[in-house]
Amino acid sequence: MKKAALYIRVSTHHQIDKDSLKFQKEELENYSKYALGIDDYETFTDAGYSGKNTNRPGYQEMMQKIKAGEFTHLLVWKIDRISRNLVDFAKMYDELKEYSVAFISKNEQFDTSSAMGEAMLKIILVFAELERKLASERVSSIMIDRAQKGLWNGAPTPLGYDYNSDTQKLIINSDEAQRVKYIFNLYQQHKSLLKIQDILNKEGIKSKNDSKWHTKTLNQILRNPIYKGTYRYNYKESGRGDIKDEEEWVVVEDCFPAIISKDQFKDVNTILNENRNRMHTEVKYTHVFSSLLKCGDCGESYLAYLDRARSDGYRPSAYRCKANYFPKSSDEKCYNMIGEVNLGPFILDYIINLEKAKQTEITSEGQLQDILIDGKYFKEVVGLESNSLAMTYKILTQSSNKAFEDSANNQVQNKEIEILQKEKKKYERAFGRLEDLYLYSDDSMSKKDYLIKKKEIKDKIDEINEELFSLNKERQNPIFDLSFISEFPQYFLTKKVFEEGMNYKALVLQNKDLVKDFMRTILKKVVIDDKKVSEIEFINGLKHKFIWEEDAKGLKGRM
Repeated sequence: MKKAALYIRVSTHHQIDKDSLKFQKEELENYSKYALGIDDYETFTDAGYSGKNTNRPGYQEMMQKIKAGEFTHLLVWKIDRISRNLVDFAKMYDELKEYSVAFISKNEQFDTSSAMGEAMLKIILVFAELERKLASERVSSIMIDRAQKGLWNGAPTPLGYDYNSDTQKLIINSDEAQRVKYIFNLYQQHKSLLKIQDILNKEGIKSKNDSKWHTKTLNQILRNPIYKGTYRYNYKESGRGDIKDEEEWVVVEDCFPAIISKDQFKDVNTILNENRNRMHTEVKYTHVFSSLLKCGDCGESYLAYLDRARSDGYRPSAYRCKANYFPKSSDEKCYNMIGEVNLGPFILDYIINLEKAKQTEITSEGQLQDILIDGKYFKEVVGLESNSLAMTYKILTQSSNKAFEDSANNQVQNKEIEILQKEKKKYERAFGRLEDLYLYSDDSMSKKDYLIKKKEIKDKIDEINEELFSLNKERQNPIFDLSFISEFPQYFLTKKVFEEGMNYKALVLQNKDLVKDFMRTILKKVVIDDKKVSEIEFINGLKHKFIWEEDAKGLKGRM
């Protein structure tokens, strides 16, 4: 039984108003009835959608029904109604052939049931995409020419200006211009985006769209040369926002009325550059627990910064909740923070205690807990949450410590995963090259050869995925894998640590990068709440939750 899917698309509301939808619908219905002899049909419509991709609701609904086997024919008024993108169309056409659906274009008068129709289809699509790209290039050329003449190209009007439709230029909005001047003056005074963000939000001064201020928006204003009268166009890539090569920019000096002086703009941007360079310098500093800490109060990550230097030259890190700097609202500011001075020894000593526990013949959960929270940094810790303790006891007693000691096997698994991931990427690249060869090469392979090769590559990728899943499943099972504990670099796991009492500070002074790398092989997450470590989640998913005394001060000050 034959049934046709009639697909209709117009890309603009102008076309809709001119009854293009109605015209296409009538034409396709008549063609289905009288030319194809198909009275059973269903119409799918996308009004106001571009043909450059397939992200259209009507199209997606139609393809789902085609895959469900509801249609024998797909009928369109013109081929570019279905797609202007060759890759998207080729993908769709393969799916149509897979479900034995004939594609017919009324306007071009061909269908894909013949070899000539199939060849003509691909040729037309090539020219349709070429036309779209040429049109895009023409538009870009026109926009650049307008910018060179000092005409505004329709981007959102920046704070401080209004658009004059008669001159097609920008004019000053006196009220907004005062806000711009205030922002530049504040930054010269405080030299901090965070500081002026707080000031503006507390004073209720709104942005262009009446929203609250953020440092990113403020930085964009302070960096925008339009405020000194300079029009800079074609500066960034559309979408991604990457800065283009300078020779591609269009820069017109004294194009629009200036709100601030060129000297003030230069001074502000000099301060911005100095602060940026200072931040980049600090980013290079190693923060051992960077990206590992989570706030137990609000769930945000902790941001790292440098604490004051000690008299012996040791300059530890400190960590503050992200919601302290970037609260979602004024009443959601979080003040949680913690210093490396005590956090580092707490974590290191706990890992060492866990390593000691595996070397001890444990006979009860109570004995295990005593070992794990032994030391001055745990004096306010009452114990471990019962499930955490029971799981660890079960691992130690049922696995006979073998999992802890089998670090060599764990390293082999890591290597196997790395090799498999590289192999998978190789086959994914091969799959892409195969598609390009079949669709676009002048010496294209036959469809039969293409399908055979496609299946071979897909089967290989599926096989690799299964192996990766199996290996990762082993790695993530805490009952069988605690070998990560013994991955502590052997340089540290010596008598220096256990007998000579080498402490955290001494270790980071020797090689902080090595300590950071180790923490990432051991830890997945550390939850901090009011300067207390409330939970440690290890890399294999095992969680240890700590119970503190009711009035515990936590890891505050020197201990």
